[in-house]
Amino acid sequence: AHNVTRFSSVRPAFATSNLEQLLQDHGVVINARALDEGQPTWWESLVYGFGPTLLLVGGFIWLSRRASSGGGMFTMGQSRAKRYEDAGAERVTFDDVAGIEDAKGELMEVVDFLRHPEKYQRLGGTMPKGVLLVGAPGTGKTLLARAVAGQAGVPFFSLSASEFIEMIVGVGAARVRDLFKQARASAPAIIFIDELDAIGRARGGGAIMGGHDEREQTLNQILTEMDGFDSRQGVIVLAATNRADVLDAALLRPGRFDRRVMVHPPDRLGRAAILRVHTRRVPLAGDVDLDSIAAETPGLVGAELRNLVNEAALTAARKGRDQVQRDDFAEALEKISLGPARHLLLNPAERQRTAYHESGHALLGLLVPGSDPVHRVTIVPRGMSLGATYQLPTDDRTSYSEPYLRARIISALGGRAAEKLVYGTVTTGAESDLQQVSEIARRMVVRWGMTESLGPMSLVSPQDEGLPPSLQRPSSSEATAELIDLEVRGIVKACYAEAEQLLAVHRPQLDALASALLQSESLDAAEILRVTGLQPRAELDAALDRPVPPPAGAAPAGENHSD
Repeated sequence: AHNVTRFSSVRPAFATSNLEQLLQDHGVVINARALDEGQPTWWESLVYGFGPTLLLVGGFIWLSRRASSGGGMFTMGQSRAKRYEDAGAERVTFDDVAGIEDAKGELMEVVDFLRHPEKYQRLGGTMPKGVLLVGAPGTGKTLLARAVAGQAGVPFFSLSASEFIEMIVGVGAARVRDLFKQARASAPAIIFIDELDAIGRARGGGAIMGGHDEREQTLNQILTEMDGFDSRQGVIVLAATNRADVLDAALLRPGRFDRRVMVHPPDRLGRAAILRVHTRRVPLAGDVDLDSIAAETPGLVGAELRNLVNEAALTAARKGRDQVQRDDFAEALEKISLGPARHLLLNPAERQRTAYHESGHALLGLLVPGSDPVHRVTIVPRGMSLGATYQLPTDDRTSYSEPYLRARIISALGGRAAEKLVYGTVTTGAESDLQQVSEIARRMVVRWGMTESLGPMSLVSPQDEGLPPSLQRPSSSEATAELIDLEVRGIVKACYAEAEQLLAVHRPQLDALASALLQSESLDAAEILRVTGLQPRAELDAALDRPVPPPAGAAPAGENHSD
């Protein structure tokens, strides 16, 4: 054993208070010191003391930056408009805009004013402060506004109207003030506000929920700013909207947006010009005829044509081709119209029924005077349809004759009539056809007055324009509503009876066309004529005044949306 004279120990908490006296009585030398374990250091005291305060300050700064999208709590009222200069890769000119020549002509005066303001000011004339671009989605309103800035070579401030709106009331108005301040400092310049109806809707309707005060304050500030600057300063406000009918009247009065430029969907020549613009950097094969493609795409606008070119290029790339060929455009058009092809395995009976359904559409398109020419028929499943018949007009017009509308109804009912003739029963395959038929017949009665009993009357309320039928309110008595239903039913029944009669008379051609479809799955116009032995539609309509194409956006007649 070892004798230990020096050691350390810790006094236990349960020790009695006379422990020290006991040790001293036995001659034990005690050197005591207080333990520092568990006591915080100076930096720990600093963290514990000021840590919560620092966290609160940091959280407040983070929230303020987040609320203003990184601009800081004192910059929430600054404009978020994107500024495009006249140089650089993003510059757009009128050479990049095609198919909307009327709108370009209207805006050339704006460009000329920005370039040569003295030309107009010497005679006391002033340029309109605001120019409103009105048109359907995808017609090129934003592109046209950027082309004006690029052509004039001036700064271009672009933003969407919804970017003015924030949770905090008054921020939108502050951003409007800052936007006009920046534009004046950069004059001559263009301010472009996209989707103006987001903040410019008519006030006082009481139907807007949420942010109503902020929207009205922003609108009031825009009105005030447009009143407060002189167009001779070289600042012009361009705005775009799809719904000019819902804008506040104060926006449209003289001195604000007092000039409207309608941007219409392009006609056939315009579509061809748009395709040429979008295929500048796309290698095309020799069999691609852009004029022919333009004729096959009635109703498509610039954005849709750009998407068509892109889909065709992607299709050619998937096939490993070095050039985009004609069939790539055809496949892209079918994909855009109906959706991608489905690898759906149909039983022979259902496949045969689909072939007769589409053959009924195609055959009536050849037989009914005034019908659009049949361009293609297929039983390849795409999207929600098991097949489709494409009837394409040969020209672009804007009015529709009653014989043409009835011809469309008869052709659309051809699939159901063919099923009933061959099988004696009908299926759900004609669902989209019946929707199209009902819509055309009802429009004939309530909008276009094409009925003897009701006469030349419009039975649609002005406030219901643009609304779907489910949201439209009746504008007539119950007796008139019953009469409308009777007239619509009468038109559809008469057209269906004619479809059944024509198919019964031409049953051999129907069988031959269905058999050819079962073998080839898709037939073009020349193959359809060869199989049926009928004459081209143009020869049958030679003595008739040419009908017009269907309304823009309407589905191709004869689509079969069977599930």
